[in-house]
Parts: sequence; C-alpha cells; structure tokens
Amino acid sequence: MHTLAALATAAVALLHLYFLVLEMFLWDTPRGRRTFGLTPEFSAASKALAANQGLYNGFLAAGLAWGLLLGPEGTAVKTFFLGCVVVAGVFGAATASRKILFVQALPGAIALALVLLAARAAP
Repeated sequence: MHTLAALATAAVALLHLYFLVLEMFLWDTPRGRRTFGLTPEFSAASKALAANQGLYNGFLAAGLAWGLLLGPEGTAVKTFFLGCVVVAGVFGAATASRKILFVQALPGAIALALVLLAARAAP
C-alpha cells in the first residue's frame, strides 16, 4: 500500500510540474493556447497571471516531493499538500472549468486516499 500511495503522490507531483511548465512557459504558445482553449489575444493579456498560477503549481509539486522524500514520516506533509491539490481542483472546477475536477482534484483525491490508507496500515 505504501508503494502505491507513493506512486500516486509522485504522479500528482509530476502533473503539477507539467501544469507549471504549461502555465509559466507555454501559456502564450500554440500548445498552451490549444491546451487551455485560448485566443492569442487572451493568452498574451493573461500571461503574467498564468505564470503566477504556474508558480503555485510548482509549490504544490515541491511540497509533494518533500513529503515523498520524508518517506513514512512525511504522511502529514503529503496529506496537507494533497488536500491543497483537491481544494484547488474543486475551486477551479467551480470557477473556471469542470475539466479541472477530473484533471487535478480526482488524481489528488485518489492519492490522498491511498496515503491515508497506507498510514493506517502502518505497523
């Protein structure tokens, strides 16, 4: 169970690193515009806001990596950051796009459940 929880947490961390790259570096490119369904005018006008958003995703990835590096002692750190991922995903789904619920909140919730189950199963 610990290995599965760690793999799920690592996958969520990697997703957030990908979000960082999309939002900070690719937002105003054809790939970024296609990913987010943006016009060139909107992506250019909102580039700074997207970079800020990407930075926050990087902090989530860093926190999850920190929790993973702590191993079993990192349960509280992983729980906190996965909880943040879920809350951010639910908020994003409610305010921006329902797709965020499935792309961000659901993977975070699955990883969080696995982390909590692994902690419960610990000797």
